[in-house]
Amino acid sequence: MLHSNLSTRPFYNERAVHLGLAAAALAVLAVTAFNVRQLVTLSARNTELAAGISRDEAAARDLSVEADAIRRGMNRRELEAVTGAAREANDLIDQRTFSWTAFFNLIETTLPPEVMLTSVRPRIREGVATITLGIVARRTEDIDAFMAALEATGAFAGLLPRQEEVGDDGLHRAVLIGDYLGPPGAGADHGAGDREGS
Repeated sequence: MLHSNLSTRPFYNERAVHLGLAAAALAVLAVTAFNVRQLVTLSARNTELAAGISRDEAAARDLSVEADAIRRGMNRRELEAVTGAAREANDLIDQRTFSWTAFFNLIETTLPPEVMLTSVRPRIREGVATITLGIVARRTEDIDAFMAALEATGAFAGLLPRQEEVGDDGLHRAVLIGDYLGPPGAGADHGAGDREGS
């Protein structure tokens, strides 16, 4: 007896198809789980950053209010008076530390015989000593020689003659003004052993 398959339906390996579908479903589930986890993590991070920003903005507002209150409570005239008093106190301290001995030693070593020193006036502002020297000399060349000798020491800068005139006695009178940098090689504490007041 002859047996034949009259079915038109082809034969498939259903087990392999089911395994493939299951693997694809697992992959989709894994990707979905990863995405959900990332979404939850990023959402938590976003919430944390938003809370931090809110805290910072609140702190900035509080500080701004506090600064406004301090500014309103300050008396500008009193503040300017205190600032001026502090500046004046610093100038007085600088004048107390001015070494007259070191200064006059420099003058003595540089003063030509034809030049006489008639006055010395230091003015110290913000740590810079500006010196005004009154001198009398026989000739203009003697004044120039004295200025050159002072600048050669390195202790003076920007020394210029002012109010130069010739008197009835034929002597040249001048006022020299310049910055006194202190004796050469001395630091800020020069003349510490001789802190005489002006």
